Amino acid sequence: MPHLLIGSNKVEIDGILFDKDGTLLDFVGLWGFWSEVMLRCFNKRLAERGLELPPDIVPALWGTVHDAEGRIVGYDRKGALAMGTVGDMLAIVAWQACRLGLSWAEAMVIARECKEAADAEIERERPARPLPGAVDFLKQCRQIGLPMGIVTADETAAAELHLGWMGIRDLFDIVVGTDQTERGKPFPDMLLLACRELKLQPSRVAVIGDTNGDMVMGKSAGAAISVGLSVSHEGDEGAIPDADVVITTYGQMSIAGQTDEG
Repeated sequence: MPHLLIGSNKVEIDGILFDKDGTLLDFVGLWGFWSEVMLRCFNKRLAERGLELPPDIVPALWGTVHDAEGRIVGYDRKGALAMGTVGDMLAIVAWQACRLGLSWAEAMVIARECKEAADAEIERERPARPLPGAVDFLKQCRQIGLPMGIVTADETAAAELHLGWMGIRDLFDIVVGTDQTERGKPFPDMLLLACRELKLQPSRVAVIGDTNGDMVMGKSAGAAISVGLSVSHEGDEGAIPDADVVITTYGQMSIAGQTDEG
C-alpha cells in the first residue's frame, strides 16, 4: 500500500486530493494578474459615473497585498480571494459600488463585464505556473498509480483550463470545482464527491491545500491527513491552524509503496 511520508509522519493512503490555487500553481501569478485587470476595469467603469472606490478597500476586503505601484504581490490566506469563489469576489466589489450609490443590478452588470475582460486577458497571457517541486511530486504519485484529484473553489471549466496551461491535467483522475456541489469549502461536499467518483473512502485519502478552508474540509470529511502547504509569506504565521502537518515545500513529502493495481 502507498504511504505518504512527511518527516516522522507515515500515513497509509489510497489517493490524494489537491487544492489548485496556491497549492499547485503560483497564486499571485494567476489571481494577482486577474485581480489587477478586473479592478482596473471596475474602477474605470466607476470613474465614468463620477465614482471611485476608496484606495484601501480592495486590499482589506479581498485580502491582497500591494506594492507602492499598486501591483498585487501577496495575499492573505485567510482572505476572500484565497478562500472564496469568483462569485464572492464579484459580490464584494458590487457591494462597494452599491455603497457609492449604484443599484445592485447595475453594480453586478459592471462586475460581470469586468470579470469577462479579466478572463479574456488571462486567456491571452496564460499566467499559470506550477509551484516548485509540484510537478515532480505529482509524477512520483502517478508512477505508482496513486489516484489523484482536484478539489477547488474555482469553477470546474476554469480549473481544467489552468491545469491544461501547465501541462498537468492528464496527471489527475478527476477535477471537482465549486460549481459541482451546493456547498463549497470549508464544507466537505467537494471532497466527498471526489471520493465517490474515485471510489475511495475519505478516511484513506490525503488532502493538500494552502488555506485553512482546505484543512477544515478534510477534517469534516474524515480524511486520513490534511496537509497545509505554506510557501513563505509575511504574516502567514498560524494561517493554517487545522492542518495535521504544515510543509513549506513539496520536497518535504514523498510517496513510498505502490497501489494494489501496481
